[in-house]
Amino acid sequence: MTDEAGFDALLDYLARTRAFDFSGYKPASVMRRVNKRMHEVGVEGFTEYIDYLEVHPDEFEALFNTILINVTAFFRDREAWDRLEAEAVPRILEAKDATEPIRVWSAGCAAGQEAYSAAMVLAEALGAEEFASRVKIYATDVDEDALAQARHGSYDAKEMADVPEALRDGYFVTEDDRFVFRKDLRGSMIFGRNDLVQDAPISRIDLLLCRNTLMYFHAETQERIVGRFHFAMNPAGFLFLGQSEMLTRHSDLFSPLDHEHRLFVKIGVGRPRELRDTIEPRMPPFAGAVRELVREAAADMVPVAQILLDAGDRVMAINHEARSLFGIGVADLGRPLQDLQLSYRPVELRSAVEELKREPHSIELGEVEWTMPTGETRRLVARVAPLIADDNLEGISIVYVDVTGFADIEGELARTKNEAETAYEELQSTSEELETTNEELQSTNEELETTNEELQSTNEELETTNEELQSTNEELATVNEQLRERTLEAVSVSGFLEGILATLPASVIVVDRDLTVQLWNRQSEELWGLRADEVSGQHLLNLDIGLPVDELKDPVRECLSNGASAVPLELSAVNRRGRPIGVRVSCRPLETSKGVGGVIVMLDETPGGVD
Repeated sequence: MTDEAGFDALLDYLARTRAFDFSGYKPASVMRRVNKRMHEVGVEGFTEYIDYLEVHPDEFEALFNTILINVTAFFRDREAWDRLEAEAVPRILEAKDATEPIRVWSAGCAAGQEAYSAAMVLAEALGAEEFASRVKIYATDVDEDALAQARHGSYDAKEMADVPEALRDGYFVTEDDRFVFRKDLRGSMIFGRNDLVQDAPISRIDLLLCRNTLMYFHAETQERIVGRFHFAMNPAGFLFLGQSEMLTRHSDLFSPLDHEHRLFVKIGVGRPRELRDTIEPRMPPFAGAVRELVREAAADMVPVAQILLDAGDRVMAINHEARSLFGIGVADLGRPLQDLQLSYRPVELRSAVEELKREPHSIELGEVEWTMPTGETRRLVARVAPLIADDNLEGISIVYVDVTGFADIEGELARTKNEAETAYEELQSTSEELETTNEELQSTNEELETTNEELQSTNEELETTNEELQSTNEELATVNEQLRERTLEAVSVSGFLEGILATLPASVIVVDRDLTVQLWNRQSEELWGLRADEVSGQHLLNLDIGLPVDELKDPVRECLSNGASAVPLELSAVNRRGRPIGVRVSCRPLETSKGVGGVIVMLDETPGGVD
């Protein structure tokens, strides 16, 4: 099988087994990233790599992390963010009523830094309280690991380096040397999985951020995604792209507000045929009825007990969890709440319902203990909430949350709510009516467009390579740190060795195989009157000291040739003070991993020296 056929087989295998469709991505970029991962695990061919994935299922996560490069940062390309804050945000606010919601979509959000950057920009413009009540930020990606990190909203000091100090202090709290986004504002942000190639877009968007994500797709897929973005946005909505992305082929959909910083505004009514082809085929026959059935089934299987009352306090719905928990069933539908034991056990509901009718607001009834019909004991948290439509109280929702055995139920419920809301938005966006006005495409110079497309492709490839180099630089920084530590260790060992030599009572001279002085200890300085820096690198037999160095030639060379200690010599010498002395000379070979690397010459002053 050829490399191209093997690569296509690998992409088909990933689509079938893991629902990851990379057919819309640039083949050269994907192939390069896959080859990098194959080299790391020691596999040569694409067919062999498929076999490797079947045997090692944990490899899928490493492969996807390699392909989906999550390089992002807070306020990436700061000048572009300044333009967004100065130009786009004021126009969005001016077009809205004071109570009208503002919807933002961060597509390809990676670990969430850009979504939180957008949150800080809007919170600065609106104020924290109004931000929490009006703004919804939907942040999506295909990488579940990156989404898990984004949901925590927790970053270390290095990741926070580009956040201005005022914003960091205003929107983050410190927990265990990490910075965590404020929980009161975190409720306005929803993180969920969305594949831009396959899944429907989120609708009614005022600001759409998709920065350096489109560059991973080939031209045909980019065109389809941009068409969906246009459909998802409100009239005059704003599209914020990365520095490596352009919209030269989509001038009928978006007009540049600031071309240099990739800020565009929506124009026109889109391309209905294209959107029908990409969105409508996903809608099955009788989609409305099916959706209602699915919604009812989903509500019935929600893992919290829920009872719905109408405005007259009659039971209108009881889900599966409530039926199992309290032993009530379909026969109780339509009965007044006060006729049921549930109205006062496990918690008093009647007074809470009356209070809610007087002033519609959610009421927390606290945690209670309940024994099920099966005899099993559970701990429940009860909550009563109004169901309001057109400013009228249409009903009441009673919810019991089972907190038995859960240490962090609040976090899990928040995640379930976020994912459910994202799924609801996706279903809702696919059901909206498409506008059907066609406009003539503007003619362009084919030769110039081809050149522009080639330049854009080259720029995108360079951006990808730059991000890969950034990752490599971080690895090199780690290696440099290790080298620095080893150098410090070597210096410490060298100092330790010099300390030992300094304490020896004898004069020690170390020479290499060329008889060049490599080491001259403190006793040698005291005995012969020359400092170490004066003799280092000098030939031993050329030293002008009070020792007949020519007598050392034979024993030193004997050590170098035989690798054994030479017979000690007794020599007459003159010390640095000009006094005659007797010296006992010992020569030993300096053993290294590559053999004899030199000679250690030790000179001891003999007690019977000549005065």
